[in-house]
Amino acid sequence: MKRIFVCVTVIALSLVTPGFLRAQSNSAIGTWKLNVAKSKWVNVQPPKSETRTIETQGNGAKYTFEGVAADGSHFEWGFTTNYDGKDSAISGVGAPNGGDAEALTRVDANTTKATTKKGAKLIQRTTAVVSSDGKVTILTSKGTNAQGHATSSTTVFDKQ
Repeated sequence: MKRIFVCVTVIALSLVTPGFLRAQSNSAIGTWKLNVAKSKWVNVQPPKSETRTIETQGNGAKYTFEGVAADGSHFEWGFTTNYDGKDSAISGVGAPNGGDAEALTRVDANTTKATTKKGAKLIQRTTAVVSSDGKVTILTSKGTNAQGHATSSTTVFDKQ
């Protein structure tokens, strides 16, 4: 009887642990506040403020972005991803360059690559890198706005 209990416990832990370890290995999980002073934008109206929240969800994560745009309007948008490179629908208002889908791939525990699409058209590529101490994330983006002009940004987010 004791052996059966030990075997069942080992099997149960082996099923639960991989998901737990994946969640822990994603250094982007948490709440991040935009550091406007350290960020730079080209052909993009910078937001007055932005909070980026990333929560573990299944094998992936739920991303939510909320803040105040340059014109003073409120924006809130987000998506859920499995980091499989497949498009995830964006919901809400204010996504970069009017995007309606995001596809994310994790390179490693600190680096994620993303593409933003509007319809089937690629409009932005972003690389997010979390610092080795886990306190800062830098997003480097290049894309095209609705007027067809090239856009770029380097945005710095501080962990809260």
